[in-house]
Amino acid sequence: MPVLLIVLLILAVIIVTRIRIVQQAKAYVIERLGAYKTTWGVGIHFLIPFIERVAKVVSLKEQVADFPPQPVITKDNVTMQIDTVVYFQVTDPKLFTYGIEQPMIAIENLSATTLRNIIGELELDECLTSRDVINTKMRSILDEATDPWGIKVNRVELKNILPPEAIRNAMEKQMKAERERREAILRAEGEKQSAILEAEGEKEAAILRADAKKQQQILEAQGEAEALLTVQRATAEGIKLINEASPSDAVLKLKSLEAFAAAASGSANKIIIPSEIQGLAGLAEGVISSVK
Repeated sequence: MPVLLIVLLILAVIIVTRIRIVQQAKAYVIERLGAYKTTWGVGIHFLIPFIERVAKVVSLKEQVADFPPQPVITKDNVTMQIDTVVYFQVTDPKLFTYGIEQPMIAIENLSATTLRNIIGELELDECLTSRDVINTKMRSILDEATDPWGIKVNRVELKNILPPEAIRNAMEKQMKAERERREAILRAEGEKQSAILEAEGEKEAAILRADAKKQQQILEAQGEAEALLTVQRATAEGIKLINEASPSDAVLKLKSLEAFAAAASGSANKIIIPSEIQGLAGLAEGVISSVK
């Protein structure tokens, strides 16, 4: 009995230890007697003792491989350091397990050689301004090359591009000169606009002053014309009233005498007295004597 219990206990331990629970986003590659048998997905599974084994546990999540900087030479013979980041995902656990011995090292070397080939066809300026083109070409080449390994390359990014120190200094000087040139252009444009606005302001002010003077002169002329016209109308009305009243000769002579008195009160040195006025003066003296 003790021996049977021990045997049963050993069998129970073996059975329990051969139970496998596959987690989400993982896959188990199973071998039977050294040959590929199947791939387990999510769930609970049982390994046949001494016959089957888990050859590899594969993660199905998207993974990131950050490779160290690689020396590359451009078309214009500039050596620089570029490091890449590759985003990939295992799509076939069987091919990933049996397709290649060391997939990560293979992807790193493949990305380095592909990067050298692409950069070798471009000049330095194109490398610095064509990252998207380089990323697209590398992703396409790597995805096609890793397909037999059960790997899908989703994205490739150039993390850093480090030209030589001398070229970086020259680029910084060029950028500084470009910024100074833009600053000078902006300053000149500002001064130009300021001068234009000032000239336009002076022009508008001169036009407004001329218009104001013109309007003033027009109004003054209109005022003088209206005053003269009013005087002329009043004179005409007075003459009309006198004509309508049919004044006698005595009245006319008296009006002439008043006009002569007004003229004599001026600053004239010489006064010519018409004969009618002399007679009128005698008439006026006789009237005054009669009244007295």
